[in-house]
Amino acid sequence: MNAAVYSILSVVAVSLISFVGVLTLITRLKAESRFLAFLVSFAAGALLGDVFIHLLPELSAKQKFNQTTSAYVLGAIILLFIIEKYIHWHHHGNEDDHAMHAKPFVFTNLFGDGLHNMIDGMVITGAYLLDIRLGLATTVAVILHEIPQEFADFGVLIYGGLTTRKALFYNFLSALAALIGAVVVLIFGSNQNIESILVALGAGTFIYIAVADLIPEIHREEKNTGTQLISFGLGIFVMYLLLFLE
Repeated sequence: MNAAVYSILSVVAVSLISFVGVLTLITRLKAESRFLAFLVSFAAGALLGDVFIHLLPELSAKQKFNQTTSAYVLGAIILLFIIEKYIHWHHHGNEDDHAMHAKPFVFTNLFGDGLHNMIDGMVITGAYLLDIRLGLATTVAVILHEIPQEFADFGVLIYGGLTTRKALFYNFLSALAALIGAVVVLIFGSNQNIESILVALGAGTFIYIAVADLIPEIHREEKNTGTQLISFGLGIFVMYLLLFLE
């Protein structure tokens, strides 16, 4: 098989593994509401950990962290603020629209996760174009990286008001964005400028979701403070551990 076939198969496998991994949470989520609070706190920590332990240091290592990329980070935050204000307004004006019953951060989370998965697809494919063994190693690293990320994202979608079925469906669609990233690299080749822009947009998205959406939700829950602090720290710690897989 050539690099293109390996790339497509690996990206699809990553998407499917993320989807199947989330399935194991369904029974637990339905049985224990406190576990949902754990997921929200874990998600906030994992998103911030991903930004400050992986995404921004990656830009810095590639000497791409400058005023331009900072503007993309800030631009993503501003754009999502505007989008959420519009969704809030549209929600209050259309209370009978069932599709809008989900909290606005559900849509911003899907956007950010889609960008994140697209980057993963680009990275995997770029690695295969260099060397098949490097591509296989990168695929394993991405799979291990995605498990806690998808774990957190699924919790955000459920907490945001989606049913289990819809959360699984949209989370899987977001995971398939990796396939778009793979196809882009196969057609146009690897472009570090595009990757850097996507990383910056992803960082801004995750910062906004964690700080503007999830942390305020955590503060509204006055119970289980100890569990929230532990799970928040655990989300950051898991992202730190992933450094040793890179």
